[in-house]
Amino acid sequence: MTEYGYFLSTEEHGPADLVEQARMAEQAGFTSLWISDHFHPWNGEQGQSPFVWSVIGALSQATSLPVRTAVTCPIMRLHPAVTAQAAATAAVQLGGGFRLGVGSGEALNEHILGGAWPQAAVRLEMLQEAVQVMRLLFEGGEVSHHGKHYTVENARLYTVPDEPVPIDVSAFGPTATELAGRIGDGFITMAPDAEAVDRFRRSGGGTKPVHGGLKVCWATDREEAERTAHRLWATEQLPGELPQILPTPRHFEQVSELVPVERVADAVTCGDDVDAHLAALVAYADAGFDTVFVNQIGPDQRGFFDFYRSKVLPQLPD
Repeated sequence: MTEYGYFLSTEEHGPADLVEQARMAEQAGFTSLWISDHFHPWNGEQGQSPFVWSVIGALSQATSLPVRTAVTCPIMRLHPAVTAQAAATAAVQLGGGFRLGVGSGEALNEHILGGAWPQAAVRLEMLQEAVQVMRLLFEGGEVSHHGKHYTVENARLYTVPDEPVPIDVSAFGPTATELAGRIGDGFITMAPDAEAVDRFRRSGGGTKPVHGGLKVCWATDREEAERTAHRLWATEQLPGELPQILPTPRHFEQVSELVPVERVADAVTCGDDVDAHLAALVAYADAGFDTVFVNQIGPDQRGFFDFYRSKVLPQLPD
């Protein structure tokens, strides 16, 4: 059975708005929360980027829904030992209802401390070692680790949940998907790609959960919704490795000028056609996803939640 959660966008909204959206998501019938983890937004129009761990603490007091990051990069900006401490505390605050989603990151967020931006293969190698370090720390004992990329000496987490924090691994290409199958407690990807799900399961993922996310832009005026989606998220239509290597929101703004509104409209469900929204969600269920997280683009969050509570979520298959 596929479950449906809400995807909180830290790139578009400040802390108080994110907490209010979480409350509305629970009231609307969503069963869990994803939250993005960025240092920068993708562009200046989005305009926000709060520290995710502070927001998660607030969410733990405002809602009973489980929370997952989608995704945290534990390889550069935050050392895996610090990420492990943050995740363990979040899991305690949420009564065990926390999953750490991790990925190999983007230069946009991870190069800010001045280090070189590694090639993709090196970043995946770093991610694998980071996951190893975090799992050792989640066990609650003292950890010393001297690896290729990370050193940890006499580190121990004293605030830990009853069970180790599950680590879901984000992947978009075959190599990363196979790594997710080998080291992840679950798989995160953004397209309803049945082939990727199958690759994850054949690579060691087995019956572990698969989580997906999509953006929509609900509005009663479809053309207005298309313009909003393009203004805020044309970046999602950039090809290849560009999203991983561009260093600043300004660079994303420059290259997004090459993305036409029509391309965004073709990729994002816009407007208030119930069948279109249902079809976008069911595509993930048909591809074998266990949980689908929906993000509303733009400021009209209340209208979106009213629409999904009354017209979309009740019609989704069990």
